This record gives sequence, structure tokens and C-alpha cells, in this order.
Amino acid sequence: MRAVVTREKGCNDELKSWLPEGAVVDEVPLTTTHYFEVSDVLESLRADPRWGSFAALVASSARCARYAANVRVALRDGALLAAVGQATAAALVEENVVVDVVGRGSAVNLAPSLKDGPVLVLGAATPRDELRVALEAKGIDVLSLACYETAPATLRESDETTLRTADVVFIGAPSAWTVARGLVRPDALVVVPGATTAQIVRGSHDNVIEGWGPELKERLAGR
Repeated sequence: MRAVVTREKGCNDELKSWLPEGAVVDEVPLTTTHYFEVSDVLESLRADPRWGSFAALVASSARCARYAANVRVALRDGALLAAVGQATAAALVEENVVVDVVGRGSAVNLAPSLKDGPVLVLGAATPRDELRVALEAKGIDVLSLACYETAPATLRESDETTLRTADVVFIGAPSAWTVARGLVRPDALVVVPGATTAQIVRGSHDNVIEGWGPELKERLAGR
């Protein structure tokens, strides 16, 4: 099996751990990240009337760690701190942020652990909305706070060749699929974290597995 992980360098270790033994893995980052100034993010949050009342903080990626350390002042006492994935949790710990709950795979897997609101979700300028939809369905108020934005990466010819020859490609967001679409073989398996990205990918590709997590090792075995 030839697999390609497509998040930025340093963000793919957890994905690699979900591949079967013997898989040949390449990294081809499909997006680049522009980080917002921490002071600007904090100023935007201070203007929200829910300041000081947030019952939970969710960091949706490791990119949010340094922001999480600063926005804790907007939380109420005893607020829950949650992370999407072990890599995000580890990044938060490095920023001296104590993590109460770690969700595996997609952010929506945290929904059962979030029982009270409002909930502050740190993420990209164009976030996936599975968690927000799940929480609002339970009557929980959600604020999505943008900490960074992503842009398409410029691929080298060798990167394009790697994608064309892959048996399995991990696509973490619709923005990544925008870059990869047209380079992934029709018979290649595309693995996505959740329903939003799955819907986008299935619009032009039939072979899709939805859901990131350790169980992928068994689902991908023998491919």
C-alpha cells in the first residue's frame, strides 16, 4: 500500500499511526497556513457578549494551541477543555493548557462530552461545521473563533506524481481536496475525517472512507 498524508509537515504523525504495518507513506502538504495575531484574536473575543461565560473550549487542531493558552480568560470557572486528536492535545500541554477530553478523529466525536454551553471552538477561518451542527441540535450555543486561514499549496511535479500513484490519500478538509482533485486516481481510496469533507469529496470521487481514528488500521488492512 502506498499512502499519502496531506496535512502540513509536523501534523501527520497521528495519521501515520493509523496505517497498517508495511504501508509506504509519503507527505504531500496540500495547504499552507497564515496565522492571525494572538492580540487580534483576543480582541475579537473580548467584543463578544459571551466573554467570561464559556462552559467549554475546543481546540480543533494543534495550530490553535498558542491561542488556547490566551483565550482561557474568556472561560467561566470549571470550564471543560477539549482537544481534537492526540496531536492537538500534546500541543496544548506544551502551552501549559490542561486537557480534560481528547476526541479521536473528527471534532464531532467530542459532542457527547460537551453538555453545557456556550462552547468556544478555536479553528480555521473556514471551519468544518460538524461539531457546531451537532451541538446546536442539542440546544448548545457555539462560537467559532478563527485563529488562522489556509491557502492552497503549490505542488512540485514530484508531489503530483506521488498523488497520482497513491493507493490511499488522506484529505483533511475541502480546501485540501481542491488541490488534490484531478491528481488522485479514480480507484484510489480517499480517507476523510467527517461528513462535511466526505460530501465534498464524493462530489467528484466515489471511493471514500469517512472517519479518522485508530480503527482505520483494521479497515485499511489488505488494501
